[in-house]
Amino acid sequence: MIRPARPSEAEVLTKISFQSKGYWGYPKEFFEIWTSELTINSAYIENNDVFVSEQGGVIVGYYSLVELKDHVEVSGIRINKGFWLEHMFIEPGSIGKGLGSKLFAHLREMCHVRGISQLGILADPHSRLFYERMGCEYKGEYPSTIKNRTTPFLLLRIF
Repeated sequence: MIRPARPSEAEVLTKISFQSKGYWGYPKEFFEIWTSELTINSAYIENNDVFVSEQGGVIVGYYSLVELKDHVEVSGIRINKGFWLEHMFIEPGSIGKGLGSKLFAHLREMCHVRGISQLGILADPHSRLFYERMGCEYKGEYPSTIKNRTTPFLLLRIF
């Protein structure tokens, strides 16, 4: 079941963020840099479209759809205003079981219903192929918040 997140679930979503990133074996130093990026608080849930996937009453994944009202400068790059997939994380025991595809189908439907014609994604390098399989177009690399590392930029066009 996919449903809107509740502000009281921020701690659970933060835990899933860190566990999901940890699945890829990143060094501890990266997580120190990513702490603010991966931490979800109740205000974030209240101010953005955040959806969770539950299995047996337990949250096993989530995504967030955000709208940037203005251009933003991050890590020396310009992120254009518009709609972005900011987070999509799945707890490690559920990775590779089709949950990501279900969350992405839900995301696509939410965009369609809201009249969003395109969605930007700055993805983890390990997830690039997943997003391409979901119909996203790879546009290039952007500098990461991690020195000497890049992150793929993809674009999803909603029809």
